[in-house]
Amino acid sequence: MALYWLVLGLFFQTLHAHVDFFTSIGQMTDLLYTEKDLVTSLKDYIRAEESKLQQVKQWAEKLDSLTATAVQDPEGFLGHPVNAFKLMKRLNSEWADLESLVLKDTTDGFISNLTVQRQYFPTDEDQTGAAKALLRLQDTYKLSANVLSAGDLPGECVRMTVEDCFELGKVAYSEADYYHTELWMTQALKQLDEGESSSVDKVTVMDYLSYAIYQQGEIDRALELTKRMLKLDPSHQRANSNLKYFEFQLEKQRKAEEAEGKKEVQEKEKKKVDKRDVQMKRSKDPLPERKRYEQLCRGEGVKMTRRRSSRLFCRYYDNGRNPRLILAPVKEEDEWDRPRIVRYHDIISDYEISKVKELAKPRLRRATVHDPITGKLTTAQYRVSKSYLFNIGVKKFCKSVFTSFQVANYGVGGQYEPHFDFGRVKLGTGNRIATWLFYMSDVPAGGATVFPDVGAAVWPKKGTAVFWYNLFASGEGDYSTRHAACPVLVGNKWVSNKWIHERGQEFRRPCGLSETE
Repeated sequence: MALYWLVLGLFFQTLHAHVDFFTSIGQMTDLLYTEKDLVTSLKDYIRAEESKLQQVKQWAEKLDSLTATAVQDPEGFLGHPVNAFKLMKRLNSEWADLESLVLKDTTDGFISNLTVQRQYFPTDEDQTGAAKALLRLQDTYKLSANVLSAGDLPGECVRMTVEDCFELGKVAYSEADYYHTELWMTQALKQLDEGESSSVDKVTVMDYLSYAIYQQGEIDRALELTKRMLKLDPSHQRANSNLKYFEFQLEKQRKAEEAEGKKEVQEKEKKKVDKRDVQMKRSKDPLPERKRYEQLCRGEGVKMTRRRSSRLFCRYYDNGRNPRLILAPVKEEDEWDRPRIVRYHDIISDYEISKVKELAKPRLRRATVHDPITGKLTTAQYRVSKSYLFNIGVKKFCKSVFTSFQVANYGVGGQYEPHFDFGRVKLGTGNRIATWLFYMSDVPAGGATVFPDVGAAVWPKKGTAVFWYNLFASGEGDYSTRHAACPVLVGNKWVSNKWIHERGQEFRRPCGLSETE
């Protein structure tokens, strides 16, 4: 009985873990196998239907030939006693058998499988989350809607349909994000104009598009689109209403401009800002840091001077001739000087990585952050990943990692926006004095760890780890260590990190007297 409850508990634990699929690529892979199983079940259903139809077809062909002959001379045909007997038999028994065959439900297996699997399907939240991830990638990496739709990304080319573009536009629209609504409705309309067949019609797309453009202050463009809509559908009620409204607003605007004079209008034109800047301000985003963060994610931004970079070295490190490291010193590489960020190469093996991922995957949960108002843990759009904190049970596989560390797997466009690893409230173990960050996968595009305040960018490389101090020796926080995990553009990013706390480090790193020492 104890074993039963243990198995049942593990089963429900696994089920509970598989929510918010879009926040973990690792767990999303399970959905591919689910879909493959459904396709197999669907093919079985198709084969059963084809077999049934083949039997019905053979019956029809046989009777078509028989009745064609019989009706040429009905009396002569039925004059033969065997023909008369067979007619009675067919109409009394065989047509009933055929009726049973036609009514036979071959969908049971497929429907039953679909019903069972449906409880593990992604939700509306997953679909919306994945859509928002594409919008986030579009902004961060400066990708046009056309580039994304054409699948012009590293790796396999995966094109987007009109329906896909329309769905992204609708998600943006539901968030009052008219900037992205315009981009994706314009792309959907472009593909329709190019002749792509779709269940989405042009009028519906233009209806969303004209409103999004109007909300961004371009009444003249909104009016032109409305006129185009009415050419396709003269009876469109909202378009007819909008036509009069837009014409009224344009006339009002024209009179205002005449009253203000040409000079004032020109001044207004100069003050116009980028549409995305308006959208970012509307979402209360810290614009300067956001721009620096995105630049670093793209590999742009601050570049270290030649003089500074000449002071960065690679070396073999044996930790003061530690016996364990004399014959096999670690490979150490300076990534940045202030704050000092060091990368260690070949620090975790492929075997260790596979074991950690194997153990962590079924236990991953949506990553959380501390709500500054309530102080409670909650999910947030600026942290898109799943994580699990190991406390015991991994040490026998991983000699190079600690007994308590966190494993994280990022989702679609997975990211963690700028944050500090040290906290304002100190725990019983003290503040986080330093961070070890292990990269457990290569990432084809995106996914860098960036430090916006200083311009540092560290790119994932499987089997390596980076280290930095979060606190000065005085115990004060080093605010230059504010860092972020850039959105994963293409690939699957796995990391694990160990925070080293103040307690137990008193003699390894004695407290300094200077605040910023």
